[in-house]
Amino acid sequence: MFRSAVRFAKAGPKPNPFASRFLGSIEADGKNASFYKVNEISTKYNELPFSIRVLLESAVRNCDEFDVTSKTVEDIFNWQDNCLKSIEIPFKPARVVLQDFTGVPCVVDLAAMRDTTKRLGGDPSKINPQIPVDLVIDHSVQVDVAGTSDAAKRNQDLEMQRNRERFQFLKWGSTAFDNLLIVPPGSGIVHQVNLEYLARVVFNNNGLLYPDSVVGTDSHTTMINGVGVAGWGVGGIEAEAAMLGQSLSMVLPKVVGYKLTGKLPDGCTATDLVLTITKNLRKLGVVGKFVEFYGEGVSNLSLADRATIANMAPEYGATVGYFPIDDETIRFLGITGRPQAQVDRIVNYAKATGMFRTGKENIKYTENIELDLASVETCVSGPKRPHDHVPVKNMPSDFKACLGAKSGFKGFGVPTEQHSKVVNYTVNGKPATLQHGSVVIASITSCTNTSNPSVLVAAGLLAKKAVEKGLQVKNGIKTSLSPGSHVVTQYLTAAGLQDKLDALGFQTTGYGCMTCIGNSGEIAPEVSKAIADNNITAAAVLSGNRNFEARIHPQTAANYLASPPLVVAYALAGRVDIDFEKEPIANGVFLRDIWPSTQEIADVVNKYVNADLFSSVYKRIMTHNEDWNKLEAPTGNLYSWDDKSTYIHNPPYFTNMKREPEPQTRIKDAAVLCVFGDSITTDHISPAGNIAKDSPAAKFLQGSGVERRDFNTYGARRGNDLVMVRGTFANTRLGNRIVGEGQTGPLTIHFPSGEKLPIFDAAMKYMETNTPLVILAGKEYGSGSSRDWAAKGPYLQGVKVVIAESFERIHRSNLVGMGIVPLQFLAGETAQSLGLTGKEIFNFDFSGDLKPGQNITVDVDNGKRKIECILRIDTNVEVKFFENGGILNYVLRDKLSQ
Repeated sequence: MFRSAVRFAKAGPKPNPFASRFLGSIEADGKNASFYKVNEISTKYNELPFSIRVLLESAVRNCDEFDVTSKTVEDIFNWQDNCLKSIEIPFKPARVVLQDFTGVPCVVDLAAMRDTTKRLGGDPSKINPQIPVDLVIDHSVQVDVAGTSDAAKRNQDLEMQRNRERFQFLKWGSTAFDNLLIVPPGSGIVHQVNLEYLARVVFNNNGLLYPDSVVGTDSHTTMINGVGVAGWGVGGIEAEAAMLGQSLSMVLPKVVGYKLTGKLPDGCTATDLVLTITKNLRKLGVVGKFVEFYGEGVSNLSLADRATIANMAPEYGATVGYFPIDDETIRFLGITGRPQAQVDRIVNYAKATGMFRTGKENIKYTENIELDLASVETCVSGPKRPHDHVPVKNMPSDFKACLGAKSGFKGFGVPTEQHSKVVNYTVNGKPATLQHGSVVIASITSCTNTSNPSVLVAAGLLAKKAVEKGLQVKNGIKTSLSPGSHVVTQYLTAAGLQDKLDALGFQTTGYGCMTCIGNSGEIAPEVSKAIADNNITAAAVLSGNRNFEARIHPQTAANYLASPPLVVAYALAGRVDIDFEKEPIANGVFLRDIWPSTQEIADVVNKYVNADLFSSVYKRIMTHNEDWNKLEAPTGNLYSWDDKSTYIHNPPYFTNMKREPEPQTRIKDAAVLCVFGDSITTDHISPAGNIAKDSPAAKFLQGSGVERRDFNTYGARRGNDLVMVRGTFANTRLGNRIVGEGQTGPLTIHFPSGEKLPIFDAAMKYMETNTPLVILAGKEYGSGSSRDWAAKGPYLQGVKVVIAESFERIHRSNLVGMGIVPLQFLAGETAQSLGLTGKEIFNFDFSGDLKPGQNITVDVDNGKRKIECILRIDTNVEVKFFENGGILNYVLRDKLSQ
């Protein structure tokens, strides 16, 4: 089969060679439907991990001997050998999911591509999504108002006011482009809406059945793996290519089998489990790999628990954290109100193709790891990274050690004599105290946990018991609850738990991604002043997935990820260094006195979480927001750009683009813009939160007539390149070694003049002399969110090459997608070991026939020395992207040639 199919000429698409022998039919949705019997093509099928079977089905179904060939199918069948060889395969996802922070620039780029297509004589309508695209507006709402009964309404009103231009643009896009669904603001968090409503699990596309698979412009797209859908985060530019019908090039991944046994002990939550798994997998090293969960322990997890684990795949470094379809999946689909015909279709298709987990499989994984769920203990992660796992019993000693340790991932560098400092002040007219480790933000937030009824009910039950015992949240703490959908409010209210959370200040502040993304809003001025005046290491505790420096709030140096009930507990205690075993929270009440049992939680979940509740919420999801319904938006095939807009701007990526690419060969006399250490995140490179008042972006906005109160966030302004290029490398916690080891801030030195400048200003001075720029970095460069502006911003600042010890998967591909070359130091070598300080001048030669992963000789200081680096353009398709100046240029030229 494989050899005969390969003989087809590759001049253009051909009929699918698998259709004649392996196309079968089953009943679906009341009619006969076709499907590819992938499990009958080779006896090797039953040894493949479930997640690889999804890749295989896509290759078989899309095989045209042009883009996807039968050689691709053969490579996937021989996965066990080929995953060790970095074999490249094309992959076509079934759909794309976006959130508005990353979705707005995607739609902006599509609009700009339509303009360019028209300018170059093509048909603009060809720039149009070829597969379903779902965009959920969830990242724009902020915790401006908290602790009041009308907080959610007031925050949504502010969201609509601030983002009117963005929302009008998105509403235009929903009518201008085919296959683009916009879910209105105030509906919920994208990943919960995806899990509970958007996920098809199995598509029926005009009578052809195939697995749902998705790529998304948010790294936590992996949450959908919990319901048996293969999905992961990609950069916005990759997502745009997929939307336009291009296959995504990926290296056939290794798959780590994670065997789960036993049951969670009483009192432990899914959050404790996922923080433990994150620690274990970070230690193992799974970057670029799939992780697939199996074992009897999987059957002891609810689907919401599985989704919690899948959600944090970016934190443990994996591309996916996959749970196959099984009986629990089917139960969840029923309880979330999916029609019975859809559920039947999913069951029948999954069983017919061997994609239904029975627990009797004998899959051979690349490597295996095991966890007894009974060994999990209550824990948090922090203070600066999600994989720095700390058992709650160790928090007092761990925080004390962090306080005195040298500044770093586990240190704050506070002198010993200042550790016991206590500040007395007044906030909201009441006395309060502040010390190192005082909690100033406590938030039940984030897609990771707010989709999980068990942990939210646990928080509600703990709040109920706390209120009954007369406990109160300490004064000066900003508390908030940001549910992932209106379903949460429904069951908490029905169970009589929402009013108990309200009593402790955890009123609902909005339905969206809020504190976890940095939309935490301002803390009380008195608290802010007390922290600043006394150099207090203040803390935030949140039920999120990210706690990088300056992400949650600029003044919370210590940020801990915790389960929702622990968030409430730490808010009651008022500090993170409490010993819950030995110290009462207040009034002689210990945490164990109010901690709910697993059975108590299960009883509430079983009674109040049901299909009617989900159906009532999701049947009106597209119409519930009256402000959105009334919003007027432009119409037409092409967008009418407003040069005065500070939210939406026509980007310059295609200004000088021609029909044929110009050679990408030599980069001469490049200067170093920044030198970074390890774990520089996309938050460091392109922050999503507040715009600092003295930053280049702030000056630009003020010069454009925008008042300080209307700055909004970098995330909300991602549709305007003029703001975002000024926000690149603008993180206040950024450590650029060019300005001195240990110093932080968005500054660098412009070596020709010797001036210390904001990084944007220095980049513009280099641009005046046509000087290309280089970034030097350590390990895990670009870790964190799948933020396309972390590549677009450096591109617009003139960065041509990044040389790092290693790259995060999504960010590396984003760099290539923007035409920036990622180079990797040889094993054991670093910028420091090579004596590179940032003062050097670099020359690069990329002429000739580039090969993925080849060595590149880099000229330093015009021939004074040479260093060898690895070209991290990993696939042949990526070479094409580079030759075209980026992935969007490549796709646009491809559309022009059709």
